[in-house]
Order: sequence, then C-alpha cells, then structure tokens
Amino acid sequence: MKVKSNILGADAIEWLGVHYKTILKAAETGGAISVVDSVSPAGSGPPRHIHHDADETFVVLSGDARFWLQGAECTRGPGETMFIPRGSEHTFRVLSTTPCRHLVILTPGGFEEFFHEMATGSYRIPEDMETINECAAHYNMSFTGPPL
Repeated sequence: MKVKSNILGADAIEWLGVHYKTILKAAETGGAISVVDSVSPAGSGPPRHIHHDADETFVVLSGDARFWLQGAECTRGPGETMFIPRGSEHTFRVLSTTPCRHLVILTPGGFEEFFHEMATGSYRIPEDMETINECAAHYNMSFTGPPL
C-alpha cells in the first residue's frame, strides 16, 4: 500500500491512481451498507464487472463519467447518481479532463475491503489479473470484460 500523501486524507488509500477513503464501514452498520469516497483520474475506469450480491450507487460530486450498464451508456456529472442493481454487468470511465470524485454506496456493505487488499498488494491490471480475480471472487465480484 502506498503511504504517500493522499488527496482524501490520512486514512485514504491509493490503487492504480484512484484514491479511496471508506467513510462508512460495513462493520459500523451491521453489514447493511458501506460508503467509499473515491477520486478517479481523468480517463480512468475499471474493467467491466459484476457485483453478484450488492447494489452499487454512485453519487458524482465533481467531474463527469460515462457509465456502461449491460450495454446501455449514459453520462453523469456533479449532483447526479447512477444505480447499478446487483448482478448487473457494468463499468465507467471518467470523461472530464479533471478527476471525478464520487461516493460509492454498496448495499449490503463489505466490498470496500477489496480496495484495501488491492492497494496493500500493489496489484496491477492486467499483469496480476489471476490474483485480482481470486480476491474479487472472495467479495462476490467477477470481472467480465475490458474497461470503456
């Protein structure tokens, strides 16, 4: 895990240029929900994936992102949300020339620990995909395709 200064403060982590700070842990809600504050660089976005057991809601605070949800695309900007039902293949890509800050709300919570494992291991995509896929499976997630 990188220990350098993080734009989200001392408790935040960084993985592949994305900054994450868990602001509500699943352990604090009996597993019901978790909330992660995230800042993604311009042009970034994860590979397509599915959360098999959790709904995911993005609340965009700054920047613009294009979301891909089971073949349909839409753009969201500051003050807008994107709901991803559990079991739905999805991804996003930051469109703005500045970073996109967004809250990621997962119900039930627990997936936020995936980011900590990835940052701690300094795993890289695509070089470490076998290990990343094993870890993702532990959190009921599977990668299904390339990023946007």
